Formats: sequence, structure tokens, C-alpha cells
Amino acid sequence: MKITAENILLIGSILVFISVLAGKTSFRLGIPTLVLFLAVGMLAGSDGIGKISFNNPGIAQFIGIVALNFILFSGGFETDWSSVKPVFAQALSLSVLGVILTAGFLGIFIWWITDFSIYEALLLGSIVSSTDAAAVFSILRGKNLALKGQIRPTLEFESGSNDAMAYILIIVFMSLIQDSEKPALSVIPLFFQQLLIGGAFGFLFGYTGKFIINRIKLDYEGLYPALMITLMFLTYSVTTSLNGNGFLAVYISAIYLGNQDLLQKRTIMKMYDAFAWLMQIILFLTLGLLVFPSRIVPVIGIGLLISACLMFAVRPLAIFICLAPFRVKTRIKWFYSWVGLRGAVPIVFATYPLMAGLEKADMIFNIVFFISLTSVIIQGSSIPMVAKWLHVLLPAKVKAITPSDILLSESFNNATPGNCRNR
Repeated sequence: MKITAENILLIGSILVFISVLAGKTSFRLGIPTLVLFLAVGMLAGSDGIGKISFNNPGIAQFIGIVALNFILFSGGFETDWSSVKPVFAQALSLSVLGVILTAGFLGIFIWWITDFSIYEALLLGSIVSSTDAAAVFSILRGKNLALKGQIRPTLEFESGSNDAMAYILIIVFMSLIQDSEKPALSVIPLFFQQLLIGGAFGFLFGYTGKFIINRIKLDYEGLYPALMITLMFLTYSVTTSLNGNGFLAVYISAIYLGNQDLLQKRTIMKMYDAFAWLMQIILFLTLGLLVFPSRIVPVIGIGLLISACLMFAVRPLAIFICLAPFRVKTRIKWFYSWVGLRGAVPIVFATYPLMAGLEKADMIFNIVFFISLTSVIIQGSSIPMVAKWLHVLLPAKVKAITPSDILLSESFNNATPGNCRNR
């Protein structure tokens, strides 16, 4: 079956409906919801029972960028800065140095066991170097885990901010592969440019967004979420057009705005919470449709080796190095190591080599897909058990309540037709 303009709404709505029902089932089975979203897409794809023909990395990449904007903004908007501030240095170390170390260590391992060139191996390592915001937010919040201390804000800030560093490394190594004569040190200015412009414009758009939202007097409550979406896409697109990192800008602007007094903040937060879930479903469905399971089989062996190295050696090594200067208990470091979830973001990033037409792009994509799938299944499903083993769990009744939890619960419990001007 081919997706056409006439049937796209029918096919899409059926797949989303099935995914929503699958999400309800996943909680009872103890399987991460995102795995079932991905499975629905794979079953509906060319190699599955649905036989839906979809092989367009460009469209998948566009959907991925749009979805990641919503997921990152939602995660940032619900982040309580007061809980992140005490562990900001630790989380920043994980999101910057942790990604670099992971990409480097894993890239060297891939280069050693495969016929990849060193730049191709480092590119693959970079693609899977960041933890996935969609997976981390979904599992930590969806399973309603009550974690000790500042574990949750540290992991959520890391996963929300480290995509920027992974993206920079991907661009750097792709440029080195495409132009092998280019000196490796020549990409250093690009590295800092992406970070500095992304960070500066994230704060700038956050500050400007607060002024716009609170000063423009809109007559309808529903226009405020629309205004926020517009500001989000402006943040990403303007920053990207200036060669900054758009994902970093969106996340920073979301954190800033989420910790300010805004008109219709509850309405905006509820809308983004719903959109984040919808975008996760659409993103994983699309990536499930894009992959051909028959092409995954030949890379299972190498995929298992890389996955095992990443889970049990590279990620723990990077965590212990990054947190060496900080007073963090060993069992917490091991827990951070295990919550190094790979999910949709690496698969989206794996479409960049496909679009660039790199020689080993297909193999890279299939390996990345397998790594992400095994990570979400093995690590994602075992997080509650590992948290219990490492004694980092709290009783659910004493779970810390964030300002976003209060806003969302109040909005749900006190929603009335006349409540239009809440702050």
C-alpha cells in the first residue's frame, strides 16, 4: 500500500489509534510505551503485515525535527529550574563532556571491530552518543518513579540538552568524511559557533517570548498555545539559519519560559503535554515505517556488540569520568549509567548520512536503529528494577511535587468554561 494524499489521514489516524491503545497496554505488560509505538510502525511497514510503502528519509527527518521541537520544548517548559540549579554543573558535564567521551570511546571501538574508517566510526559513535529526551521523559515521568535527591532533574536536563552536542559532532564528522583533505582542527570554530549561537538565541527568544506573551492581549484562550508554538519554531528556524544549534535554543528558551509567570501558563502546559505525546507517537510510527526489518537482521551481530559496549562499558566510563570532580555516590553513578537511553533521536540523526549520500549510510542507519531498539527494550523496561537494586527509589507518596505537577493537576481538577485568564 502506498501513502497518498487521499489516504494519508485514514492510514495515519488508524495507526495513531492503535498506538494509543498499545500505550494503554504497555503499562500492564511493563514494556516501554515507545517500543510499542515503534512496533506498530514496523508492523505496518513494507516488511510488516500492513505493507505500507514508505522509504523517504527526507520526510522522516522533517517529521523528526518537528517532533523533537515539541518534545524538547515540553520537557524544558516543565523543568523546575530550582531543582536543576544545585546539579547544573553535573548535568552540564554529562551533556557536553559525556557526549564527547561517549562518541570518542564508542567510535574507537567501532573502528577496531569493523571496516569503517575512523571518521565513519566516530560519526556512528556521535549519532548514538546522546541520551534520548523522548525516551527519558516518557519513562521517568510515565512510570511515575520517585527517585532520591536530584536524580530526575539531572537526567532530564542531560537528555534535553545533550542532543545539541551530538548534532554538532555529527555535522563535524560528516564534513570530514565528505572532504577528507580538510584538517580536523578546522572544524573547531563550527563547534563553538553552534554552542554559543544556540545558547544565546535560546535565552534571547525566551526573554522576548515572555514579553510578547504577557503584553499581547489576545481575546481567545486558545490563541496562546498557537502563539507559543510560533515562537518555538521561530527560535529553532532563526537559530539554525544563523548556523547555531536550534535544538539547544529551543530547550533553553523553554526552560526560561517555564520558570516565568505567563498568561495562560496552565493552558500552554497542558497543550504541550498532549502534543509531546502525539509527537512521540508520530515520530516512532514514522521511524518504524522507514525501517526495513529484513535489513536489520544482517547487522544484529555487530549491533549487539556495539550495544553491549555502549551499555556496559562506554556509558559507565563516561559517567564516572564526568562526575569524578563531584561528590556523587557510586550507586547513583551506576544508575545514571543505566539510564543512558537511546531512542528516536539517534534514529532521526541517522537520516542525516542518508540524506548526504554517504557510502555506509544504510548500514549506519540499520545499526543505529538496532542499538536504539535494544536500549529502549532492555534499559527502558528494567529502570524501576535497577533503581530498586541501587536503592535510589523513594516511596511514591513522598515523591517531590514540581510546580509543573501542581499546574497540570490544578488545570485538570479545576478546569471550567469560564477560566480564561489563569496565570
